Amino acid sequence: MKIETDIEELAGTAADKAQRQMARRDAWRRLMMRWHWVSAALALVGMLFFATTGITLTNAGYFEDTKPVVTHYDATLPMAVLADINRQAESPSKALPASLNAWVRSTWGLTLYPKNTEWQAEEVFVDLKRPGVDAWLSINRQSGAVQYEASDQGWIAFFDDLHRGKNTGPIWSWLVTAFGACCIVFSLTGLVILQIHAKSRWKVWPVVGFGLLVPIVLVLVFVH
Repeated sequence: MKIETDIEELAGTAADKAQRQMARRDAWRRLMMRWHWVSAALALVGMLFFATTGITLTNAGYFEDTKPVVTHYDATLPMAVLADINRQAESPSKALPASLNAWVRSTWGLTLYPKNTEWQAEEVFVDLKRPGVDAWLSINRQSGAVQYEASDQGWIAFFDDLHRGKNTGPIWSWLVTAFGACCIVFSLTGLVILQIHAKSRWKVWPVVGFGLLVPIVLVLVFVH
């Protein structure tokens, strides 16, 4: 009787262990599926955007906009604004004075978002580039003559610059970094899910290998 009892206990223990292992596998599978769909949902719009702009970037000759629209303004700053600029040139911050921003807004209807400002002995040059637009502002520190020019390359150039992160600022860079992290989670969890299904679908790893092999061959053979 004792032997039969021991056998039953061992059988029960083995069955419990198998159930626990199966429960852990199911929990892990559900977790991977959850991470996969959440990362896919977060990155969906971004993947469509970067895939589309990747096509326009690599085939720029087919997607060029019309001739750039150039805007040019010339004027002379009021003496009070010019004095504020020369005063700021001597300050440690070397920030553009608020009076200049107010004058530009009221005169030309523009808002200045400088990427960089070069303070020289006779001139202040303000880099105003933004996605799809090459713009600058130049101020003569003696005469107060001010020039503004912007060359708008169009919407395709705007989206292409967003793709490259060109002249977009730190906030966009953070967003692209977060999007990249979502894509990594999406890809890795997808790989785990493929591994789960590979046991019943023999084509999984050949297809994955093909997707890896093609770009490697193209780089080795055609990229020089």
